Amino acid sequence: MKLPKFFIYSWIVLGWNLLVILWGAYVRATGSGAGCGRHWPLCNGQVVPQNPGAAMTVEFTHRLLSGGAIVLIAALVVWGFRVSSRGHPVRKSLVAAGILIFVEALLGAGLVLFELVAENTSAIRAVAVALHLANTFLLVASLALTAYWASGGAPFNIPANRRTALLNGLGLLGILFIGMSGAITALGDTLFPPSTLAEGFAQDIRPGAHFLIELRVYHPVIAILVAIYTLYLVRSLYNRNWGFSRKMLVTLFIVGGAQILVGVTNLLTLAPIPLQLFHLFMADMVWIFYILTTAVLLGVPQSLKIRLAEVE
Repeated sequence: MKLPKFFIYSWIVLGWNLLVILWGAYVRATGSGAGCGRHWPLCNGQVVPQNPGAAMTVEFTHRLLSGGAIVLIAALVVWGFRVSSRGHPVRKSLVAAGILIFVEALLGAGLVLFELVAENTSAIRAVAVALHLANTFLLVASLALTAYWASGGAPFNIPANRRTALLNGLGLLGILFIGMSGAITALGDTLFPPSTLAEGFAQDIRPGAHFLIELRVYHPVIAILVAIYTLYLVRSLYNRNWGFSRKMLVTLFIVGGAQILVGVTNLLTLAPIPLQLFHLFMADMVWIFYILTTAVLLGVPQSLKIRLAEVE
């Protein structure tokens, strides 16, 4: 059942969080993570920093956007429970969003308080960045499902769509791994930027190279494998579905293909900051369309599929 007005707000909240994600990447790419010093939630010990430099301005802006996300999601949860009835699927995604934004804040605070920012090249930072990305993706998933179900999307019917749930679940897990490996790769590119493409390849195979450099090769490999699997998924499910479900599968294929082109361009141009941000934005789009495509496919009753097949 569609939830008037609330569904519009839920899409706005999703958009706001995408902005937070992109600005967070800009903080990392510009090395501004320590802009507010080892202080959280205050910035350099102040509520509003005085005469901030560039790095402090970038980091403080990110904190303002993140704080806004917390407020928006808190309002989303309260409003959503008020306008939805017991058993409405949106309540499950709202609970998930409330928990995940809390974890998101803790992870962000931990990066600052434990100084896992700026020039820190430790393994702990790499793990923290990957976990932060995973939690962010899960938060985006919960917000996307909230917006979808608030817009009248059907709830999951997994018992009637077990094969689809398995296929899409594996694909989603693959996209999550791509995102985590991409976060580590972006960190390595920021801390050990090559001046030429040849130098970058030489860094990758140099004996004794820093582990962040050695890990860079895995991201494109994982991306290629998941892209091949996604092509198989789209082809496999396309002939088993109809109407809007097919359109979502085609859109997922197009967005995924565009992301591959952006990724290759990002690699060949040595990842300039604007392209890094666009690459991350496209990664978010692939993730969101994977989530929404899965939701559409799992919301189609098996009985309807059988009837449509008989018509065919």
